[in-house]
Amino acid sequence: MGRTKKTSVARRGFLKGAAAFVATAPSAVSQNTAAQAAQDWLSLTQEAPLEPELPIIDPHHHLWDDPARTPQRYLLEHLVADTKGHNVRQTVFIECGSMYRADGPEEFRVVGETEFVQGIAAECASGRYGDLRAAAGIVGTADLRLGDRVAPVLEAQVAASRQRFRGIRHGAAWTEPGEIPTGSAAARAPNRPAVVPHLLLDSNFRRGYAHLRTYGLTFEGWVYHTQIAELTDLANVFPDTTIVFNHLGGPIGVGAYSGRRDEIFRDWKAAIAELSRCPNVVAKIGGIQMVVNGYGWHERKKPPTSDELLRANRDWYLYTIDQFTPARCMFESNFPVDRLSCSYTVLWNQFKKLTKGFSAGERSAMFHDAAMRVYRLPRH
Repeated sequence: MGRTKKTSVARRGFLKGAAAFVATAPSAVSQNTAAQAAQDWLSLTQEAPLEPELPIIDPHHHLWDDPARTPQRYLLEHLVADTKGHNVRQTVFIECGSMYRADGPEEFRVVGETEFVQGIAAECASGRYGDLRAAAGIVGTADLRLGDRVAPVLEAQVAASRQRFRGIRHGAAWTEPGEIPTGSAAARAPNRPAVVPHLLLDSNFRRGYAHLRTYGLTFEGWVYHTQIAELTDLANVFPDTTIVFNHLGGPIGVGAYSGRRDEIFRDWKAAIAELSRCPNVVAKIGGIQMVVNGYGWHERKKPPTSDELLRANRDWYLYTIDQFTPARCMFESNFPVDRLSCSYTVLWNQFKKLTKGFSAGERSAMFHDAAMRVYRLPRH
């Protein structure tokens, strides 16, 4: 994570040129140009899918149509194209501030995202896209700082997709101001539930969080590595609520954390060991190809191969699996966020290579069964 970056001048110049063109081009042309540039770059590293018959549930991806995001559009057609070649049976959509309602009470506008994804899930369930069942599980959001007033919002979320709604994510990834280039938190739309300092310890948040158990909902724990202890405390106080630990706790590798990989890994391991002692926590393995993780894949002339990804990520993955055990781990794509760094095929080839020495049962748990159990998905 702290390696010296060798930024590709050609790629950086191309992206700046594309951005300049996009800024003056019509919207549809802008989106197509940016999307094609990203696809052209990803296509520079080609791999055939390994073990294409292995059943996969991808428990973490997003869907959006938003000119402020990269890529600007990631909808069912794009997910179908990315998953092609791997045997992805079902997926779980994770909230991303997409398609909130424009009207009505502010706290209920988040329900629009669930309504949007429910429609996509129903479209995919028609079978027109093959065996894939996208968004078989849906995780939305709610501002848990509403305390007891969050209960009707949770009820509205469940009502928007009774057969698919499974949990809540209220992002908590935060650092001290100035420690990362984006300030104190990753850039996010202002209408999403706010990320505030020490959110998971906040008394109002915890009053809202207590209602998750009532509705049988899971909680997606999205924090940076400096906050893992706060998530552990939350898990201990609420042992009856399942927490899904996102993105290995977001080990930071940029800004004030650049070049400190060994130190961060040491501190991270100690925090992971404590968190893994909470039986109500399961871990997602993946989600560390983001810019904030500091690998700089997106700055290279060519995207990484699965072998390169594995060399960079192996220690983080294996330590988490060792601490949580395969039964409490699930591989994730975090697409299209991680798509900035690598292709879907390469990402999952990395996971398949990583687990060659595991038993068939252990591999089945991490690629499929744990996600099916935690998100209560139908067998498909």
